[in-house]
Amino acid sequence: MRYEPKVSGDGNGWVVCSLGHRHWGRFGAAGLLITDGSRVVLQHRAPWTHEGGTWALPGGARDSHEDVFAAALREAAEETALDPQTVRPVEQWVDDHGGWSYTTVVVQALTELRPHAANAESIEIRWWSIEEVEHLPLHSGFASAWPELRAILHR
Repeated sequence: MRYEPKVSGDGNGWVVCSLGHRHWGRFGAAGLLITDGSRVVLQHRAPWTHEGGTWALPGGARDSHEDVFAAALREAAEETALDPQTVRPVEQWVDDHGGWSYTTVVVQALTELRPHAANAESIEIRWWSIEEVEHLPLHSGFASAWPELRAILHR
């Protein structure tokens, strides 16, 4: 894996995986798939972000000291104002790109959550029914992972 210059922060920066794809997150990335059993929380990405205007998970670059759960919780808290005490981890799924990976941490909401856009990275944060997700304009990485993630949600 080849590193490109760091932008800011420990984990922030572009890398090129062994498959030749460019990814954000020097140490990989992680996102949180929040569910209440019939719905999931998604982020409508701001136009200036990578694949802006699409829907995806709240998530982002891992820092060197973080495990995937800590990174996913931190990113979700930054982007949705999520209180980490209101969710319970259920499972995780890794999208491995040869030296770089994006880990989705699936969590169950323990209470009624009202997530909202908490920073400039989001146009909107909202609940969608599981059945509606595939009909949205999805971020390409999330779109390719969705069939696996949907199967996890239906277990």
